[in-house]
Amino acid sequence: MFDPIRKKELVRTPEEEVRQTLAAHLHHICGVPYTLMCCEYELRAGRKKYRADLVLFDKKGQPLLLAECKAPSVPVDRSVFEQIIRYNQLLKVPYLLLTNGTDSYLCRHYPLENRWEALSEIPSYADMLHSTKISTFVSNLQHEYGGNGIS
Repeated sequence: MFDPIRKKELVRTPEEEVRQTLAAHLHHICGVPYTLMCCEYELRAGRKKYRADLVLFDKKGQPLLLAECKAPSVPVDRSVFEQIIRYNQLLKVPYLLLTNGTDSYLCRHYPLENRWEALSEIPSYADMLHSTKISTFVSNLQHEYGGNGIS
């Protein structure tokens, strides 16, 4: 199977099929350029190394979405949620997606309110970029002026 992100042939495994199906959806339906996706993105926490299955970046190269893909036979359970949370402590992305191709979970982080919201579908790339720009703008206002940035 050909991976358009890494631009090479890969061994077809159930997990890889899920990852490639997700990447194709993100590209063709959500409008994410393949050039702004990375498979097996390396993360480091001290001496420990981790590999995030799929990371999307904004146009400035900042991580935007972190996806953890499992084979269809692997349930998306607490251990998978703990894994992606551990990875996101390093990346701090606003969108998390877990999938085994059958069951999928997507959520958006609102750091100013310190809350997560479950989403029923993946937003377009343009919508993801727009929503993070608003969050960054408000956060910058709060940092510069204190309070909630509104007077």
